[in-house]
This record gives sequence, structure tokens and C-alpha cells, in this order.
Amino acid sequence: MKKVEAGIYIHIPFCIRKCLYCDFNSYASNDALKTAYVDALCREVAMVAGGASGTSKRFEASTLYIGGGTPSLLSEQEIEKILLACATYVGWNPDVETTVEANPETIDYDRALELRSLGVNRISLGVQSLDDGMLQQLGRVHSAERALQSFEACRDAGFENISVDLMYALPDQSVDHWTKTLRRVIALAPEHLSLYSLTIEEGTGFHCLWSEGRLQVPGEDEAAEMYEASEYLLAEAGYEHYEISNWAAAQGSFRCRHNLTYWLNQPYLGFGAGAHSYINGTRFNNVLSPEGYVSLVSSGTVPVDQVEEIDVNLEMKETAFLGLRLVDGISRREFLGRFACTLDEVFGTVIDRLVADGLLVNRGDRVALTSKGRLLGNEVFVAFLSE
Repeated sequence: MKKVEAGIYIHIPFCIRKCLYCDFNSYASNDALKTAYVDALCREVAMVAGGASGTSKRFEASTLYIGGGTPSLLSEQEIEKILLACATYVGWNPDVETTVEANPETIDYDRALELRSLGVNRISLGVQSLDDGMLQQLGRVHSAERALQSFEACRDAGFENISVDLMYALPDQSVDHWTKTLRRVIALAPEHLSLYSLTIEEGTGFHCLWSEGRLQVPGEDEAAEMYEASEYLLAEAGYEHYEISNWAAAQGSFRCRHNLTYWLNQPYLGFGAGAHSYINGTRFNNVLSPEGYVSLVSSGTVPVDQVEEIDVNLEMKETAFLGLRLVDGISRREFLGRFACTLDEVFGTVIDRLVADGLLVNRGDRVALTSKGRLLGNEVFVAFLSE
């Protein structure tokens, strides 16, 4: 049987506490459930990837990403157990990009050294802000000083690929405040930055405050000004803007390979509560509840909740709009090679309209978002999905 190369995602749903803006599938940590959950994770990997023979390795990991939640809450033994299951049943080796997300409060030099010794070669630090007041308002458990210390601890432990997550358009944040924060992070010289505008999601603590008129956030114009300032400052510092919200150090291959799997609409396999997968034209996701997940896996049941078959028409639409998230845009040649029809045969009308509107630009073989298009990306993506 030919192996399927896929990005592997492992979801750890536990946090010290739930942040007020967060709508991810995450929960305050429970030690007893955490232990059972890690056991279930390893069993799911064996059931799904091992196949009938138990260790057939039907999949080959192109990348491995342990996200959450707060994966750095796990002990060294628990992370080692997960990585061993991947090595046994998936075909993971430490040479591939192997990322662990970390909250600064949960990582110091010794912890970083443990992760390095296990084969983790990339750390994604959820810094979000370097303002203690804003961190408190967000519900984060770390301070600005701890964020800086955790970055240096990872560097001292030998990590040569560190990504930093930051949020902008935070409550009462000005453009000047944001640019000062970004300059401080640039001075650390991380290999990768992910910058996200705060969005008020239903079901979050922030949504309750916002709906009651107790939360003031910058408007769209001010958020756009923060984004444009980010583009300028990061270009000036030598970073490559390769995706709407992501920048990589220009020297070296520091684009996030795992996330490129999603943006290029390539196969990925998710394990854990709420994890999503896309394999051989089928998309499916696991049950959300960690308790329900553990119960199903413990009974020998694959914990899939929903399954969707992706026909070629939908695959073309998703390949187009996901690819447009990349600053490089979509390659006409690659689209033709994948679907045996041209990009313009399928989307010529919508491309022409969006070019006329100043949202897309033709660059030889490629179609890409303009600077204006990056600010209005959702409008572009909806146009392709509706075609």
C-alpha cells in the first residue's frame, strides 16, 4: 500500500485557564483527564494510522504540529509518549518540521531543553502582547517580562526556529502602542511571526462584554492602519511576508511548513478532540468534548463526528481561495497540473472582476491579492466560493 504524505496535527485542549477572546476547543486543565487524554491520543494514532496490521504506517508525516490549548502543559513523559506513537504508527522522524505551541508561563530553559531532546525543532510562543495591562485584559497568565524570558530560554536551549504570535486591534490599543510592541519583538529576531487582529467571537468572554457595551475595540480603519504599519516595519526589518497574517525571516526556510499544508490544500491528519483531517478527498473531524473523545477511543471506537466528501468542484474552489492567502498567490501551471483544466476556465470571470476592483493582480503565471485585497481578503474568498 502506498503511503499518504500528510501534515500531522495533534490537539491538546488543556490550558491553565480559558482566555477571554478564545473560541478554540480548549478547557481549564484537569490532571486526571489529561493523563487519560494522552493515552487516548496514542491509541487513536494506532487505530487510525496503524491500520489492521497495527503498525502498517499508512501515512508519512510531512510535518508534525502539536497545538492547542497549551501543549507545553504536558510533562516531558507525556510529550515523549505522543511522539513515540507517531514514530511507531505514522512514520514521523525528527528531521521534519516538528512544532510545539507554548504559553510563555509554562516554558523555561529546562523545559525548552527537554523539548529539544525529544526532537522538537520549532517552538510557537503565544506572546500576544508585551503590555501587562492588555495581557490581563485578554486573560493571559503570563507577564510581558515572562514572555521575553521564555523567548531567551528557548534560544539558549538551542532552538533556531522560534515563532511568535501577537495580537493587534486590542481593546483601547492605539497604532503607536502596537508599533512599539512590534518593534520590541522584532528586536528579539524571531524566525517567524504570526500577527492576528482581534475578532470578537460568539461564546467568548469578550463577546459578552462587547454585547453589553463594556468593551471598546479599534475600528476597521484603525485595525487596517495597524496591519499596514506591520507590513512596513517587518519589510524594513528584512522579513518575508508570505501569507496574509504570517512573516518569515528572509534568510533560511522559515515559512511554517505545517500551515502551508493547509493553504496549499494538501492532505492533513488530525488527532485529538475536535481535530480535523483531509485525506483522499474526504474531510472529517473528531468529537469536540475531551471526555467524549476519551470515552470513544477507550471503547475502541474511532472518534469521528462528521464526514464530508469533497467533490472536484469544491476542491478547486478551496484550492483557489486558500492559495490566495499566500502572498505568492495561485499558480496557473500548478492548478492545471492538479485539475487538468485551467484556472481561467474555471474562475476567469471572478478573476477579471476582482482585478478590475483592485483586489487581485495578474503576475505572469500567478494570480495574487493586492495590498487592498489583503485587507479585504474575506470578500475575495467568498467570491471564489460563490463562483
